[in-house]
Amino acid sequence: MKGSKKNVVLLVLVASLGYFVDIYDLIIFSIVRIPSFKDIGVGEELMRVKGEYVLNMQMGGLLLGGLIWGVIADKFGRIKVLFGSILMYSLANISNGFVQDVNTYAMIRFIAGIGLAGELGAGITLVSESMPKDKRGYGTMFVAAVGVLGAILAYYVSEWFDWRTAYFVGGGMGLLLLLMRMGTFESGMFAESASQQHIQKGSLKLLFADRKRVVRYIYCLCIGLPIWFVVGVLVTQSPEIGKALQAPQVLSAGKGVMFTYLGISLGDIFAGMLAQWLKSRRKVVFIFQLMIIATSVWYLNSYGITETKFLWLAFLMGFGVGYWATFVTIAAEQFGTNLRATVATTAPNFVRGALIPSTMLYGLLVNQMGIIMAAMVTLLLLSAIAIFALTQLKESFDRDLNYFEE
Repeated sequence: MKGSKKNVVLLVLVASLGYFVDIYDLIIFSIVRIPSFKDIGVGEELMRVKGEYVLNMQMGGLLLGGLIWGVIADKFGRIKVLFGSILMYSLANISNGFVQDVNTYAMIRFIAGIGLAGELGAGITLVSESMPKDKRGYGTMFVAAVGVLGAILAYYVSEWFDWRTAYFVGGGMGLLLLLMRMGTFESGMFAESASQQHIQKGSLKLLFADRKRVVRYIYCLCIGLPIWFVVGVLVTQSPEIGKALQAPQVLSAGKGVMFTYLGISLGDIFAGMLAQWLKSRRKVVFIFQLMIIATSVWYLNSYGITETKFLWLAFLMGFGVGYWATFVTIAAEQFGTNLRATVATTAPNFVRGALIPSTMLYGLLVNQMGIIMAAMVTLLLLSAIAIFALTQLKESFDRDLNYFEE
């Protein structure tokens, strides 16, 4: 049974603001890494190594947290995850504002990562289960579109205030949002599943027990592979790529990330609306995959690129990877109520984690063929895998989600 219109609007709003704070806290370390490391005494020669250490700790937290929160959401309810995850990462971010050494910094980012892992999957699952099947795309579209704007706020807060204050702002926003969540309601589908005592809920064993189910899950992960390569390599490593493209000045990764996330926000809106118009999420993801290929190849062939052109291309590449919410929605719609949150929570975090092997492959290719060709080959390979995986998944736009995996 769906909630009242007023309750659904409140639910979409708090899920959107939760993802907004989630994205802010997710990327704030990348933005304040250098000033924060300088302040706690990290030498210039250790900036990159220590930065990778802290970022990998946060990524490890995301991977572990995706499993933890997904199981909790399917066993005990989506609302419990929305409360528990935001409390954890908000307190962790406030704690980050007091760190004095790299090891403490890394450990707190690990804890923050665990908390951050639960927000999007639980929010998308709850919104999808609480809205009519022909309208739920609008809800998940709004969640993602508002959420990624948190990256833009993170950039400006880091410009206006020092790094410790930037962490305090993120944690404070989370605690304020926690109060807003007091009026949210549980998914009717989950409430119904809770009464079915014989049904396994949030079971990783159930997820991986059936070969067809495992393959379906892997295909869901694969359609998101190009997203984080574009953000994590093509944009984040823009200073190095710009140098290889003979840019007249050093390209700003910070500005590039901001423009990329602005593109992602608008892309999420367009992808959601296009899916409603076409009555298909698969067609939309295919169109956006082609946009990723076109804009990335354009970028990697832009010799003599100026900063202005780079920022425009970062925006366009961001627009292309703006099917993020559609990807998570597809994953949620492919599985029954007793596994839906587990899949929707683990999928985005595993896709983020897939950046590690992607960058390893990219690094090997750089040594063989140079940075530009390596980036192009890796991007095209990831896109080919994503498009193939997409063809193997069934259309889920108008699927009734009130069923169980057995």
